[in-house]
Amino acid sequence: MQRVVVLGGSGFVGRVLVQRLVGEGIETAVVARNAFPEADALGVRFLSGDIGDADFLKNSLAGYDTVFHLASKTGLWGDKDEYYRTNVVGTQNVLDACRANNTNALIYASTPAVVYQKDDLCGVNERTPYARNFLCDYAQSKAIAEKMVLEANSDALKTIALRPHLVWGPGDTNHIPRLLGQARCRQLQRVGDGHNLVDVTYIDNAADAFILAAENLYGSASGAGKPYFISQGEPVNLWNWLNKFFRRLDIPIVEESISFQKAYLMGMFMEKAFPLARIKREPCMTRFLAVQLAKSHWFSIENANRDLGYFPKVSTAEGINTILQWVNKSEL
Repeated sequence: MQRVVVLGGSGFVGRVLVQRLVGEGIETAVVARNAFPEADALGVRFLSGDIGDADFLKNSLAGYDTVFHLASKTGLWGDKDEYYRTNVVGTQNVLDACRANNTNALIYASTPAVVYQKDDLCGVNERTPYARNFLCDYAQSKAIAEKMVLEANSDALKTIALRPHLVWGPGDTNHIPRLLGQARCRQLQRVGDGHNLVDVTYIDNAADAFILAAENLYGSASGAGKPYFISQGEPVNLWNWLNKFFRRLDIPIVEESISFQKAYLMGMFMEKAFPLARIKREPCMTRFLAVQLAKSHWFSIENANRDLGYFPKVSTAEGINTILQWVNKSEL
């Protein structure tokens, strides 16, 4: 691994990964739609573009031996065709560009959502099948793309997929600001009985996992053609964890609750009603969100331990202390 491209390198995980790669002396380029102002300071090449543009992508990957594919359309609500264009067609373009440029290794950022259904997932591993009935277009498009990447694995192009769960840490522009805003306005409600355990992943540990995956493909390649769950390795009680976090920031804790069944039915209704009423904004509840907030979803990382040598270096407690300092300093 000598010359690397990070697709989606301007995102939360991408930025930290790029910093790590540069720190290890690896020549790095970033391809992203959004600006990457750190490019000059880090000494990385920045190419502004979309993975939906096949010709642009083939030209951008020329001369690079390794690709980290972190570019995707995320979120629980949006146009189905846009999810497909970015996450499926875009990933096919990435595979075509890798083959055209004789790229050696492709590391794909997937998600545990590819196995989400309506039930609890407790300590399951990568043998868990893909969902039969996907709860959102994001999850379905990511599952299709992950399968494409893994099926493309060959001696010429080795591939691997990582499924980091709920990545958090300093610099997060999505989960943390949104949670803090809702909590301050008392807009958060506990969904379900409050006993659900979930996995989380500190940002530095997520970046470690991507580098370890690349090193594996250049070494034993025992992970080639396989997916891996990535997390802290110790699930947290979601609502207790959030309330402890809120208390340390002097933010009102979440005390009001709604049953899972009510939230799920509300989400189902809103998913049908919003398109009919031509409402563009995201519903306050969807089926996927109800499952995410009420059900347990934590996964074994034994395979990542064994094959990739992945062991979280930053503990959950250490991560919380760091992020509290960042929140206070950033005045979020």
